[in-house]
Amino acid sequence: MTLAATGGELRQLMAQAVFARDYDFQLDAFGDGECTVRVPFQAGLERPGGLVGGPAFMAAADIAMWLAIATRLGPDDRSVTAELKTTFLGPVRRQDFLCTARILKLGRRLIYGVAECVDSQGRLLTHHTVTYFRPDT
Repeated sequence: MTLAATGGELRQLMAQAVFARDYDFQLDAFGDGECTVRVPFQAGLERPGGLVGGPAFMAAADIAMWLAIATRLGPDDRSVTAELKTTFLGPVRRQDFLCTARILKLGRRLIYGVAECVDSQGRLLTHHTVTYFRPDT
């Protein structure tokens, strides 16, 4: 199956999105309807107590889903986040983590998916349900 976006196009999307650049997200892997981003540790992600703060996980889930959608609809797709629900399952301190998003259903107006963030040992840190809205259809 041919994907609607290449790795270079996905990287370019991240480079153009200010919210992705600020986190220094890196494309780790991608396939049909799924994408994994690496979130490198940076001191600015820490909250009091030394844990990586929740916004980093939520942003990673949103970016990973956005890129997963691009693998199906192309880099010019204008779908936007309609809902993001996050469950925090474990903490991470001073280390990179990965976030993988996968499309569950690509509908005419709505796209449903899930994302999970894991630490370097594969321990589940967060689970997200994500809904995107397709305004151009």
